[in-house]
Amino acid sequence: MIEIDGSGALNTREEKNGTEQTQETKLESVIEVNKLNFYYGSTQALIDVDMHIYKNKVTSIIGPSGCGKSTMLRCFNRMNDLIEGTRVEGKVLLDGVDIYAKEIDPVRLRRHVGMVFQQPNPFPKTIFDNVAYGPKMHGVRNKSSLEEIVETSLKKAALFDEVKDRLHKNALSLSGGQQQRLCIARAIAVEPEVILMDEPASALDPIATTYIEDLIYELKENYTVVIVTHNMQQAGRVGDYSAFFLNGSLEEFDTTEKIFLNPSKKQTTDYISGRFG
Repeated sequence: MIEIDGSGALNTREEKNGTEQTQETKLESVIEVNKLNFYYGSTQALIDVDMHIYKNKVTSIIGPSGCGKSTMLRCFNRMNDLIEGTRVEGKVLLDGVDIYAKEIDPVRLRRHVGMVFQQPNPFPKTIFDNVAYGPKMHGVRNKSSLEEIVETSLKKAALFDEVKDRLHKNALSLSGGQQQRLCIARAIAVEPEVILMDEPASALDPIATTYIEDLIYELKENYTVVIVTHNMQQAGRVGDYSAFFLNGSLEEFDTTEKIFLNPSKKQTTDYISGRFG
């Protein structure tokens, strides 16, 4: 049985010979959010958000439409900077470094914090060139190195066996599920620390969705994953932790087991049970 206390410590309880023994393990935060407020013009979308994203864990961000889920996700790699009129207050720390500090280059940041979008968006290039694009942008030119990166990335995305004989075919010829895994391989190719996923399976059929969920589970061995999802079953299946947002505020954050089986707030209970949202 696993529980989390307010300090971010995991309490692992095991019963041996009828005696409960407790072993505490400190979780490592990759991302720390401190008093984050976010505005689209005069409209406040996030309100005083404090949260941690833990290393090699999957965090599911859940909540009704318009609650700030995707805005929060985009704050982790400054994708909101591309939207005119936005403003941020507070801090988002990646490995202890404030990513909104003036000296931080958002483009370089996104190498460390990759993103996979709701709709698969492969480039109109070959499968090989899609995966090699990021490494080439960062200066990798050696052919054998690029081939190794492409093969490794496709294997990590559970796609290599399906496309190894057509790497130089147009990526748009792939199925929707394959295209999404290709986009994941493209994100992996630049060796990020964190992978953000904004409803990555919402446009896919159930079989393709299962592939993506299985892949997310495997990715956390090497990456920290944050996923936005409207699908409560999906959040329960893939998330180690869940963050419930409502009206721009983080209402509750805990282990997914705690959030789904014994939430602390009535609003969380109502949302999980389908009473609104």
